[in-house]
Amino acid sequence: MTATTPGALRLVAVHTKFQLLETIRIPAAVIGNTVFPALALFFFVVPQADVAGNRLWATTAVAGLAFFSVCSASMFTHGLGVAEDRESPFDPFVRSLPAGPVPRFVGRILVGLVMALFGMVPLLLVAAFFTEAGVPAPQLLAGVGMLLVGAVPFILLGIGLGYALTAKAAIAIVQVILFPLAFAGGLFMPPHLFPAWMDTVSLATPTRAGRDLLVDALGIEAAHGSSWLVLLGWTVAFGALAVWAYRRDEGRRYR
Repeated sequence: MTATTPGALRLVAVHTKFQLLETIRIPAAVIGNTVFPALALFFFVVPQADVAGNRLWATTAVAGLAFFSVCSASMFTHGLGVAEDRESPFDPFVRSLPAGPVPRFVGRILVGLVMALFGMVPLLLVAAFFTEAGVPAPQLLAGVGMLLVGAVPFILLGIGLGYALTAKAAIAIVQVILFPLAFAGGLFMPPHLFPAWMDTVSLATPTRAGRDLLVDALGIEAAHGSSWLVLLGWTVAFGALAVWAYRRDEGRRYR
């Protein structure tokens, strides 16, 4: 066990570095995922003095857009990235190497977490300079940790879509899935403004679960009792989708 663990970690590190370089070599895609939430905050929240000037409301708005940034970066990075990788002639060679799929999967998850953190930087800068949003340092660290945890199911969903779809289809399907989930999860509008039926539906979505756990970690409001179960359930479901899509694609390519 001690002999194989360093080798496995090195493989994960190599795949993580390779995939990170593959991601950032297209700056336009990275910038698009990171700038949109900051622009949304600047144009839709900052002009509303009652919201931007209220510490609680501004922090809640920033939290929702921060989680949207994480979801967007996770799904686009992998939904489109994996689909494009599959169309590359280099991809079959990488998949035929004896390392197996685990280091590559772990590498993709780590890259997704890095991109999620990177995507929050412009948003937090806008929040710091143009709103009254703010939380104590311990809650901020807890919130960042919760964002990383909440990113995992969306990374797995992106991987699953990337292995199941072509690049042209993936970009459209990711948008079709991402924005309805964001609206239903209360990332653009506080859930207390939802009608009763929509609030009930919202509680079953991974975006609402992640959002509620995030605002709970920030000390804004308590999360719903089912939030952890919902997030865990979707993580398992999206993980199963990613594994199924990978095996299905591998069976088509190498049978």
